[in-house]
Amino acid sequence: MAQETAPPLEEAPPSPDADRRAIRGALGVGIAVGLSGFAFGVTAAGSGISLTQTCLLSLLVFTGSSQFALVGALAAGGNPFTAAAGAFFLGVRNCFYGLRLAPLLRLPARVRPLAAQWVIDETTAVTISQPTRRTARIGFVVTGLTLYVLWNLTTLLGALGASALGDPAAWGLDAAGPASFLALLAPMLRTGTERAVAGLAVLLGLGFLPVLPAGVPVLVAALAAPAVLYAQGRRTGRKEVRR
Repeated sequence: MAQETAPPLEEAPPSPDADRRAIRGALGVGIAVGLSGFAFGVTAAGSGISLTQTCLLSLLVFTGSSQFALVGALAAGGNPFTAAAGAFFLGVRNCFYGLRLAPLLRLPARVRPLAAQWVIDETTAVTISQPTRRTARIGFVVTGLTLYVLWNLTTLLGALGASALGDPAAWGLDAAGPASFLALLAPMLRTGTERAVAGLAVLLGLGFLPVLPAGVPVLVAALAAPAVLYAQGRRTGRKEVRR
């Protein structure tokens, strides 16, 4: 189904200018976001997570919002299982990104398991903005490689330097991860439905934050999507009945 609904990419001959534009854009995103791994390293270390655990999270999980959600919930005293559940549900979106990217990239089967590790917000945003399959592949690989290397390197540096910096909240580093995520998300909210889901998710998350255990408000916020779609379906149904 994904191959039927995804718009076909132009099969154009190689263009050095197009390749350079794709590389520049991918490097810009990879470097800008990769540096925020420093904030994750500091936050994770400040939450009591060991250096080894912090680095393994970045190496194996490699999805910033889920990592921040996990360590944030643990730092707030949340149950480890609740924290992991919140991080898991945030990471599930990458599966849908994969469905979107597969027909665009058409990678060989032997490299797909490795490429799956790089299917995240940033690589998806860069890939779908490319005009040809060649530049889409370049954008995906360069963004993924740059971000993976920098994110893991700065995670290590942040965790090592956490003791010297003290409380990450005093430096505002605890907000770097969510801020980066919101900066990438905002331009993608093009339709009224998407904006409604995002707005309701914010209201649910913030509204339940003072009354629910750490990590649970993230799960509650996930109900925004089915709630908005249900309301939209009811509204469409009433309009058809009137006709």
